[in-house]
Amino acid sequence: MGARAEAEAWLNKAIDLARIQSAKSLELRAATNLARLWRDQGGRSDARELLAPVYGWFTEGFDTPDLKEAGCCSTNLASAHHLQSAMHQFERHTHWC
Repeated sequence: MGARAEAEAWLNKAIDLARIQSAKSLELRAATNLARLWRDQGGRSDARELLAPVYGWFTEGFDTPDLKEAGCCSTNLASAHHLQSAMHQFERHTHWC
């Protein structure tokens, strides 16, 4: 097993354990790291789908380092998604002569 696959397996275990324990802060930290790993591997959509609901659960504490980092990562993933969608729409509606 390669280092990335091993990291992914450990992060998934951490997320599962945090969910069992209802430890949202730990789930957020593991999800942020896994989302970053997936993003770096080209899995922006999967990363966004993983991180958005975990980050969205929080209603306060946005000045903490973990939430700041998750928010930045989530915003970057969402921005990339919107840009990609806009480019796709542009390409569908643009006719070249």
